[in-house]
Amino acid sequence: MIDYDALLNTASTMGVRMLESGAEAYRVEDSLQRLCRAYGVDTCEIFAIPSLLIVSMCDPEGHSHTRVRRLYHRGTDLHQVDRLNSLCREVCRDTPPFPQVDGALARLAAEPGYPPAMQLAGYALVAAFFTPLFGGGLADALCALAAGTVIGLLKLPMDRIRANGFFVNTICSMAAALVAIAGVRLGVGQQLDKIIIGAFMGLVPGVAITNFMRDILAGDLFSGITKLAESLLTATAIALGAGIALSLARAVGGVV
Repeated sequence: MIDYDALLNTASTMGVRMLESGAEAYRVEDSLQRLCRAYGVDTCEIFAIPSLLIVSMCDPEGHSHTRVRRLYHRGTDLHQVDRLNSLCREVCRDTPPFPQVDGALARLAAEPGYPPAMQLAGYALVAAFFTPLFGGGLADALCALAAGTVIGLLKLPMDRIRANGFFVNTICSMAAALVAIAGVRLGVGQQLDKIIIGAFMGLVPGVAITNFMRDILAGDLFSGITKLAESLLTATAIALGAGIALSLARAVGGVV
């Protein structure tokens, strides 16, 4: 006898964890379909978009059982997506009791993410290494390193309190552009545009852009368009922050 409530709770929790970690809609839907079939439920419908997950199934008597889960926070953690994928495969293969699966999901959720120092180093090093790729020199890379560090110092605490993403990206891009302008005016850097572009690479939603294309190609148009809109808003926020910084620099004496 299948415990439909337990299966719904386990499947919806796994799907929410995957969506929160940045998994594509088709990956979530396919994983949960396989999970339900592994426990003997052939009639199962999954609908996943970045902000919502619906899991519905029918019992042999024709009664419908449904869970609707709303998502309020999403990020990009490909390591967590990989761990959840592996767990789903193990569950489909071994079909352990639901409390055991729920415990594994809870342990994955409790795993600490990358430490703040490592994330800060990531923002700084991404900026420093991308700048020479765009044609900047070593001095420009040094300025980009400082700008990327400022992005990390501002973004990490704001992400912890789940501040509005548009606001976060605008503030971070503005601060990074101001640091780049200061570096050029002090004579450390030479090519302002290369420094700014390199520093902003830590803010560019590369994974989201890739995922929206994959969702659209997989036929999940609604999910893909949603991620496209998010990517465009992020790009707008970055451009707005840079524009504010450059306008301020012109107002106080011209841009180098």
